[in-house]
Amino acid sequence: MKSPEILAPAGSPDSLYAAVRSGADAVYMGCKSFNARIKADNFGDEEIKDAVAYCHSRGVKVHITMNTLISDGEIPEALETIKRICQWGADAVIVQDLGLASLMNKVAPSLEKHASTQMSVQTVEGVKLLKSMGFTRAVLPRELTKEEIRRIKNSTDIEIEIFIHGALCMSVSGQCYMSSMFGGRSGNRGLCAQPCRLPFCAENGTGNDLSLKDLSLIERAEELTELGIDSLKIEGRMKRPEYVAAAVTAIRSTLDGKENREILSDLRAVFSRSGFTDGYFADRRGRDMFGIRQKEDVTSATAKVLKNLSRLYEKERGSIPVSFFLTVIEGEKISLSACAMGKTVYAEEDCIPERALNKPLTKEGLTERISKCGGTQFYAEKTEIDLDEGLIAPASAINNLRRKVLSELEKALSSVKLNAFTDIDIKPVPHKAAKPLRYNIRIAKAGQLPDNLENVENLYIPLNSEENFVENVKKLPVNVGIEVPRGIFGNELLVEKYLARAKSLGIDIAYCSTADALALAKKHGFTLHTGFSMNVFNSLSVAFLESLGVKEITLSPELTLKKLSQVGGEARRGIIGYGRLPLMLTRNCPVKNGTDCNDCKSNKFLTDRKNMKFPVVCHFGACEILNSQPVYLGDRLGEIENLDFITFYFTKEKKEVCEAILDAYRKGRAVKGEYTRGLYYRGLEG
Repeated sequence: MKSPEILAPAGSPDSLYAAVRSGADAVYMGCKSFNARIKADNFGDEEIKDAVAYCHSRGVKVHITMNTLISDGEIPEALETIKRICQWGADAVIVQDLGLASLMNKVAPSLEKHASTQMSVQTVEGVKLLKSMGFTRAVLPRELTKEEIRRIKNSTDIEIEIFIHGALCMSVSGQCYMSSMFGGRSGNRGLCAQPCRLPFCAENGTGNDLSLKDLSLIERAEELTELGIDSLKIEGRMKRPEYVAAAVTAIRSTLDGKENREILSDLRAVFSRSGFTDGYFADRRGRDMFGIRQKEDVTSATAKVLKNLSRLYEKERGSIPVSFFLTVIEGEKISLSACAMGKTVYAEEDCIPERALNKPLTKEGLTERISKCGGTQFYAEKTEIDLDEGLIAPASAINNLRRKVLSELEKALSSVKLNAFTDIDIKPVPHKAAKPLRYNIRIAKAGQLPDNLENVENLYIPLNSEENFVENVKKLPVNVGIEVPRGIFGNELLVEKYLARAKSLGIDIAYCSTADALALAKKHGFTLHTGFSMNVFNSLSVAFLESLGVKEITLSPELTLKKLSQVGGEARRGIIGYGRLPLMLTRNCPVKNGTDCNDCKSNKFLTDRKNMKFPVVCHFGACEILNSQPVYLGDRLGEIENLDFITFYFTKEKKEVCEAILDAYRKGRAVKGEYTRGLYYRGLEG
């Protein structure tokens, strides 16, 4: 059975050396921009070029992270970055942005694309959509169980990568807006401030009910191998090189069948949050998965532990087998050839052997000398010698020849295979917005449906709505659509069942906020509308969704009104104009840390250190943490330009509140109570 790739983080040159020398098969690193760890040291252009050469000469692949959303104004810079990546000879690019992925298909089709976990793809159909987009690998969410991973791996034919060790976010990656809404630092733009690690309290909970322990599946590496996982990824581009070395060594030891309790202990000492968890993989969610960085976690990384771990990478490890062929023939210069990883080099020494007076050269002695590859990445696997008897030559000549040929071999292995790049002229597609703004309404339950639907064009209802409710809303003077859940996980077949039922009841529109939802709805022939968490940040993403047949697109709530007005495309475009924006999509319910589901009655919330309350709602086995205040723009309608619609995202509101909000919008006036403008004016940092 093929052993999976060990993929290690390289947030700095020191971490790169730690990863490679400890036995990683591949590393992932970021440029100075467009990566989800923008606060890591990262690498400049020349540093990446050198890093690729260093890794390739040691049989290690390099994946470059471009796993953030990009704005229209950044597209030229992103194009130049892709061009340089092609020139550097990197092996793959990790991508989140839909528009960037489609752009890469045009300008660099031979450059491998890996779908970032930020794309939130959790289902078989979602992974199939990724393949159709040209991705060769999918990085799955950390929230999946072993059986869910197995089903995806057995039902798809692109490579599957999962996280085996590292930090575990409470939110599904790519579906978190907490950091951006609180302080303008977006996880989708590489600047997450981790506010979830601060106290958020559920009633009778832990006190830190959004902070999970770190993930570790190292001791389950054999199971991951049996699943056929292609790559085991270590999180940690912000962590120190000792952590990287410890994690790689621990995984390598486990894959090799060597029990190494000491390295696992050192790994926990160098970084953990109250220990580790395998709860999602084992399908054991709950309070035991939660933890924080405590004093003993910090002090456990003693100088002695760090020094021991630094020894793992202070020297080169002989990882690449070499076949040597040495020729020592009377009257000819001494020559040596070396072959490794399909590359062969040849060198001569300006030395002609002489007849020996007493101790002639022997094959055994020459083999021993040629095999001394210490201090390099090579080791002698096979040595053949063509030796005439009775000859002698200086030991220094043999040593120099070995050094020369190994140096040439390193150069040969570090030579890069360039990926073709085609410059293209990207012409902006202007958008002619409809006038006046139309309204879309999303409701969470039947009792919220307003009586007055003036100016309302689309009504989105829950996927599992009662049939009699569906029949009643179909009689209304609006288009009715089904909202497909964002958190599907193991419920893919159930979602398909409800989609088929909705179709049979005459509903033709599906409101989709993730690639999974989009793929499932497209499979069942629905007219496609997309929600806010598709993270549409630029005109390229609009164009890609249009190519899939999407008719209405809700743009990212992390864009300002000015930037929203500049996004072009043919499809109708709009924003969330009212609603408690879901700040997180989670699979582990924080409320359950203190309350049984039977007692919850969907009326629970989290309280932060400022005594702000954040409602928690559950649906289809997943949870959403809602903002403490709704966004509202009804008194700023004149400042909304070049958009077609406003969506009212009703969650916890009573019917009379829904009607009052709609009425206030129609009259263009402010409303009583506390609300926020979201990021529509203040925007994001960076």
